Amino acid sequence: MQFKEIIGQQRIKQQLVQTVKENRVSHAQLFLSPVGSGALPLALAYAQYINCLDKGEEDSCGVCSSCRKYERLIHPDLHFSYPFFASTSIKTAVDVLEEWRSMLLQDAYFDMDIWRSKLEAANKQANIPIAECHDIIKKLSYKAFEAETKVLIMWLPEYLDKSGNALLKLIEEPPANTLFILVAQSQDQILSTILSRTQIVKIPKLTNHEVSQFLLEHSGLTENQASDYSFLTDGNLIEAKALAADNQNDSSGIFTSWLRNGFSNKVPELIDFTEVAAKWGRENQKNFLKYGINYLRECCLIISGAEAMVKLPPLTLETAKKLSTHVLTLPMAEAIIAELEKAHYHIERNANPKILFLDVSLQLVKIIKFKTLPAGTQYIYN
Repeated sequence: MQFKEIIGQQRIKQQLVQTVKENRVSHAQLFLSPVGSGALPLALAYAQYINCLDKGEEDSCGVCSSCRKYERLIHPDLHFSYPFFASTSIKTAVDVLEEWRSMLLQDAYFDMDIWRSKLEAANKQANIPIAECHDIIKKLSYKAFEAETKVLIMWLPEYLDKSGNALLKLIEEPPANTLFILVAQSQDQILSTILSRTQIVKIPKLTNHEVSQFLLEHSGLTENQASDYSFLTDGNLIEAKALAADNQNDSSGIFTSWLRNGFSNKVPELIDFTEVAAKWGRENQKNFLKYGINYLRECCLIISGAEAMVKLPPLTLETAKKLSTHVLTLPMAEAIIAELEKAHYHIERNANPKILFLDVSLQLVKIIKFKTLPAGTQYIYN
């Protein structure tokens, strides 16, 4: 993978390239990023650049023998480690390497749920066991076959249990020309003994604009839909692509229309909405409710005078301003958020969607039209 294939992260790309140019590549690095920000693709592009035989100023050449093998993930000096579901036939990560390569070549942006779906997980717990740690030590004890630098990319070191301490000496005093790249999502879940032996590279989440542009170019969405999905997923490209694949609804328009019908006490329209929402499917229903929760939180910022912090796209922002100025108050917004969160909870537990959305619709009428707040949402604001 080349840097040019990675969405956004220009500052991090420049920083990584500069470490190679200045010969300041730390032998153990921890790429720490939120889910869906591209840490694993960055690790792959970084390793490819380091071993490229004809490096450019900003990227690997992509055509030398090393780059071609990296592109197909078959370079003999590129090793992977990742969580898997151990069994009598699967003892180390190499035993599911073909599945790993297939998934990575298909799309380098994925999470643990997607990886689990590629394996026969059943009810097993994924981890990186002691047998895998011993296999890593064995692989990295050999001399490099072709490249100047051997590279081990470990995805989600959070799944290392205490057996991960077996790697401490190797990480602290690795063989010559060996690079460890740990790709993590949660610093708190990593063994402190490993954390203290790595150089942390913090990778920020993608901006809403970067996610929106990607969706516009690759998913065939309208500009409004792309803006809605980028706002809803908050920089998580994996989640944004899943939304684009599953749901083509205009979340902003549908949600604001729902609020308006509640304010106008248009019960027939609310019943019609309930009939439509009941047919969306559980994941789309959950995504719609999640969008509403995020949307109302942005409205709370507008009501509180913190408009500079609002992340809504321009067209949606104008509607949110009108709602926040003429319809909603802070207690009302908080009460509706509570109703939507309860609905999301019950949808996850297979509640009847028709009954649930009708109930929430009637709660909207009570809160917005009649200003009847549920117990526990009456606050005094200065």
